[in-house]
Amino acid sequence: MSLSLVHSRALLALEARPVQVEVHLANGLPSFTLVGLADTEVKEARERVRSAIANAGLEFPSNKRITVNLAPADLPKDSGRFDLPIALGILAASGQIDSARLAGWEFAGELSLGGELRPVRGALAMSLALHRDADATTGRTRLVLPPGSAEEAALVPTAQISRARHLLDVVSQFLPVNTNAPLDAAPNDSGWARLAPTAVGQSPTYPDLADVKGQAAAKRALEIAAAGGHSLLMVGPPGSGKSMLAQRFAGLLPPMATAEALESAAVASLAGRFQLERWGQRPTCAPHHTASAVALVGGGSPPRPGEISLAHHGVLFLDELPEFPRAALEALREPLESGHIRISRAAMQSEFPARFQLIAAMNPCPCGFLGHPTKACRDTPDQIARYQGKLSGPLLDRIDLHVEVPALPPDDLLHGVAGETSEAVRQRVVAARERAMTRQGQSNQALAGQALDQHVMADPAALKFLNTAAARLGWSARSTHRALRVARTIADLAGSETVGVAQVAEAVQYRRVLRSGG
Repeated sequence: MSLSLVHSRALLALEARPVQVEVHLANGLPSFTLVGLADTEVKEARERVRSAIANAGLEFPSNKRITVNLAPADLPKDSGRFDLPIALGILAASGQIDSARLAGWEFAGELSLGGELRPVRGALAMSLALHRDADATTGRTRLVLPPGSAEEAALVPTAQISRARHLLDVVSQFLPVNTNAPLDAAPNDSGWARLAPTAVGQSPTYPDLADVKGQAAAKRALEIAAAGGHSLLMVGPPGSGKSMLAQRFAGLLPPMATAEALESAAVASLAGRFQLERWGQRPTCAPHHTASAVALVGGGSPPRPGEISLAHHGVLFLDELPEFPRAALEALREPLESGHIRISRAAMQSEFPARFQLIAAMNPCPCGFLGHPTKACRDTPDQIARYQGKLSGPLLDRIDLHVEVPALPPDDLLHGVAGETSEAVRQRVVAARERAMTRQGQSNQALAGQALDQHVMADPAALKFLNTAAARLGWSARSTHRALRVARTIADLAGSETVGVAQVAEAVQYRRVLRSGG
């Protein structure tokens, strides 16, 4: 009888939980049993591992009773990431590699039938977990991954990543000591390589705001939203430029810090959407209006991140907002305020980050031409009320800025001059955010409770003006506080330490009510 241990990681939301792969070989009727709450994808590893070991020229112990346990037993395991550690466990238990030399290493990778290693999802999350574990321990665990996944994991500072293209590349590093095989080096024709932490030098590129002609009010609202982390709803007829403005919003935000870039990339890696060339670029997710609530907030079994988590530290753009299913829109309420989403299922709970900025766009009526200067609206007041009623009051209450994007006259479109560039607006946004961070340590949108009272610094006249406006317009307490946060952002853009009547008046105009027909 023989027993070997190999270490890997299972992804539970953004947590990469350690998994110990135990392999036991015993005499008896030949069999290959895999236990440990393994999903169908993991159970199919038996055939992949058997074929990969045989086709690589190694010996598969087909005359033994093979038992593979993935511990802990109560942790769900999915995907083909356990193929490589299972194969190494069998080879170690049968004496073909040295199990003692596996200590201090972790492995993940899917095997082809010929022994080649294929990329796996969530490599960056695994590397981040190892980085956090290493901060709490004296030693650092080294991670072996396939091509593609290894380069992704090497983005984490201090990561110790090795890349292997084939099962034989890994086996050659862990042969018994008496073979004098090198541990950290491989022959020139080998696919094994030690990767240094990746330093991505290129700057992210975004569409330029100067491409949008006119729409000064909407551009001003975009600047305020970017400076304070506020959500924004644009209302206007078809073709007025709402989508163009939204697609350029990410370019107004400050550059991503390394920690933000790692968090955003880890979520994208978990969903299989990570691209190395987009490192450090704030994501802009624009799901179609037929997307379900699960597609937006996440779910499934095991739970996967939705569009709001894929937009973490970036932008979630919802075009044709009233056309989204009501359940999907209502599911956005809590994440808009909390910055995270917790998905509860009978077997487990998963929490994903969701600190995104919502940019939404809609037409004022079903035909789109309510209030248009040249085209008449053909909808009845009842049709307009039903259309606008698709957006609940609690959802609209949570959107900080409401701005009208009117139709652009043809002369302004054809002969208008280009406006400010995204770079010029971004400089003001960065300066305003730095003032807010210096003063209160968080964005203005996140101010609440005593922090809001302490840091808003509004003049008595400004507070009186806001109180009068809130009473006349019938605002909720949430609407009043959101207008106060927007006023604080407007003051930061102006370089003012206090919030005056002018800033409050501008903030009040952004808490507009959708007009009804008549």
